[in-house]
Amino acid sequence: MLVWDNVRLHLTAGMKEFIDANAEWLTVFQLPTYVPDLNPQEGIWSLVKRDIGNLAVADLGQITRAVKHRLKQIQYRPHVVDGCLAGTGLALGMDGPVQLQVDRHS
Repeated sequence: MLVWDNVRLHLTAGMKEFIDANAEWLTVFQLPTYVPDLNPQEGIWSLVKRDIGNLAVADLGQITRAVKHRLKQIQYRPHVVDGCLAGTGLALGMDGPVQLQVDRHS
């Protein structure tokens, strides 16, 4: 199974040929180019940016450490990660990795 967005790289002739050549076993789900409401990572990055948005740093190393520190904090708070996942309408299922539970077209 391949789930992807419409990034230009994904629309190349080589990718189309690969998909066509493997159509008997490959299922493709194509998403719009940018779908933050279906991407739990967007919620995580939003939390990180909120915490470091007003951070004054002297060099790139400081901002890198601040981002890594905040990501580490989030990592140890599963309820925060679960909240970002729940915000998408996606859920971890017992039978597979991810199940879509919300109709985004209604």
